[in-house]
Amino acid sequence: MTLNYDKLVATRINDIERVYGDVESMLYAQSVGFGRNPVDRKELPYVYEQGLPLMTVPTMASAIVPDMFPPGLGWDYSQVLHVEQRLALYRPLPPAAELRLDKRVVDVFDLGAKRGAIFLFEVDGRLAKDDTMLFTIGATVMARGDGGFGGMAGTGPAPHRAPRRDPDLSCDTPTRTDQALLFRLNGDRNPLHADPVAAIAAGFPVPILHGLCTYGIACRAILQTICDYDHTLIEGFDARFSLPVLPGDTITTDMWQDGNIVSFQCSVKERNIVVLRNGKCTLKV
Repeated sequence: MTLNYDKLVATRINDIERVYGDVESMLYAQSVGFGRNPVDRKELPYVYEQGLPLMTVPTMASAIVPDMFPPGLGWDYSQVLHVEQRLALYRPLPPAAELRLDKRVVDVFDLGAKRGAIFLFEVDGRLAKDDTMLFTIGATVMARGDGGFGGMAGTGPAPHRAPRRDPDLSCDTPTRTDQALLFRLNGDRNPLHADPVAAIAAGFPVPILHGLCTYGIACRAILQTICDYDHTLIEGFDARFSLPVLPGDTITTDMWQDGNIVSFQCSVKERNIVVLRNGKCTLKV
């Protein structure tokens, strides 16, 4: 089916109801690596609600909106590849909330019949009780089977570039062999992350880790290494997905800090690959 550009960029779905509680907040934190040491007093407030103010991981916003895409876009979903994730956080996420979500297609770029199309999506999240804005999530998606529909060429937002110097800081995070099974309980039930048969059919030796799990692990690394676990310091978190992580890999997050901007990149050194690049974390000034 040929994409209809005018129809796509007019796509809006408003006032989607979303409710989450402290169970979801703690599950997300554990699924990106918090609480491995259950007596770590700095991580405990992310995974234990009794007697402590429950803290929230900023990138949990991506789990609050597990499906960025409005239905009925007319694309070949089997050829869709999630390329980038962006987050603007206007205030810390509450540990429990009733939300209203507004989804929209921001733009669609035509790369040609052989290269596909680029979709830009955004979702606004606001408190249902008073319309207070909490966050805006952006995503760039490559639809590899849908180019050549006659639209304008384009590339979307320019990727952030890390400084050309050795990293200022680095943090190693071992992943668990069952980490994808845990992370999928946040909402992404794609069999690629759980079913060995589906993984092998897609060319992987085992079910792979969600890209958004790697994204959350990078956030945890910055919270641990730079923010002293103060989740209120992070106001933005952007990254580009490059290669998949296999559960059991150790993710190394390299960081470069320049004022309130932390550039970051994630790699799996055992396999000599970069799995997350062009990372930009914006800290509160």
